[in-house]
Amino acid sequence: MYRFDRQEYEKRVQWFRDARFGMFIHFGLYSIPARGEWVMSDEEMTDAQYRNYFEMFNPVDYDPRKWAHMAKEAGMKYMVMTARHHDGFCLFDSQYTDYTSVNTRYGKDMVREYVDALRAEGLKVGLYFSLIDWHHPDFPHYKDRQHPMRNHPECGNENRDFNRYLTYMHRQVRELMTNYGKIDLLWLDFSYDDLRGEAWKATELVNMIRSLQPGIMINNRLEVSGEGFGSLAQGHPTPYHGDFITPEQMIPPEGLKDPQGRDLLWESCFTMNGHWGYDVKDHYFKPASMLIHKLVECVSKGGNMILNVGPDARGNFPEPSVRALQEIGAWMKKNHESIYGCGRSQLKPEGMYRVTQNGNRVFIHIYENSIGPFPVPGIPRDRIEMVRYLADGAQIPVSSSWVHSDYPDIFFADLGPDPILPDSTDTVLEVDLKDPENERKAAGQRAVK
Repeated sequence: MYRFDRQEYEKRVQWFRDARFGMFIHFGLYSIPARGEWVMSDEEMTDAQYRNYFEMFNPVDYDPRKWAHMAKEAGMKYMVMTARHHDGFCLFDSQYTDYTSVNTRYGKDMVREYVDALRAEGLKVGLYFSLIDWHHPDFPHYKDRQHPMRNHPECGNENRDFNRYLTYMHRQVRELMTNYGKIDLLWLDFSYDDLRGEAWKATELVNMIRSLQPGIMINNRLEVSGEGFGSLAQGHPTPYHGDFITPEQMIPPEGLKDPQGRDLLWESCFTMNGHWGYDVKDHYFKPASMLIHKLVECVSKGGNMILNVGPDARGNFPEPSVRALQEIGAWMKKNHESIYGCGRSQLKPEGMYRVTQNGNRVFIHIYENSIGPFPVPGIPRDRIEMVRYLADGAQIPVSSSWVHSDYPDIFFADLGPDPILPDSTDTVLEVDLKDPENERKAAGQRAVK
């Protein structure tokens, strides 16, 4: 019977908990029609119709070194790219199919180039792999909830052998785990209806993955999809529970905890606009200020954020994505200490600010100034060692103004007379707290004297 090893788990996931911020890449044949990554399913294309994009595929501007550099400059610590999405097209060389980037006009193993680029930039290497494959003849077609041929009775499943498909799928995962050196993270996607858990031969799959990549992190989508938390969150982990929970296009309102009240490891994944894959008509890009706020929100609730970019058919990031990454990077250069290694604080934010914490360092993320000195409930004044702006290190006085004399238990920061904050997106105050253990020792020494 499987036994969850908490100590081994905590060691395996520490880098991920410290990193807090990553980049998702959705790239493949669907970048050519430029109507999103689900275009084959949404428009119920036949395999023959969709194969036209395979014949066209030639991302001449594909430069993962440039991608990795942009991710690093934005403050991201890891990347995850779609080695295979639901359409079954592989960005890696595989001996089990010709449906790969190597056999297109591009003619190269794109995963090989990608992992080399990430390592050169010092980023952790992540790969996305879909458990679903709409190209494979043995994957269920008719009446499957997502398959492009779900409404076509002529594409019945009578002669399809799902075990044969599972053998194929497991072999491709083995290739990814064997041929590219150390892989830090495997992002599997996704389970639904009766296709979950052991329907994927999940225990066998995870045992194989961990035997080849002992330190790898795996998400929870062998059990669930974007909805649902999985067995680790429920307190009775299966052998294929995964290491972290993957809320999609939302941030858990209160973060996530297990039945014992411990913070669970989770990562919110969401898009810059409304699609994962490139959509030429989707101009609804989130502003950089909003994305910074969402990153802070994730960290303040004990989670990570992985932000998606959908490159175009030539392999370029959309210009709005580039601009947002640059703005996020400028903020992160000055304020990254409030993100990396940080997590949930015991302080309950009130008003237009959030709180992250790392040990005795508390970071107040201010989105809107106050009238008068800035109040931060929950921090006794006698615990404060120093208050400063994180961006430039300038000290901030603890206010002693008469205007808040009726609130002696609340710490007020004196931000000066200017109502305009130094950073209109997020001005971060660093509050260094006195170590309570040192304080107790000092009090004891004073008592002895």
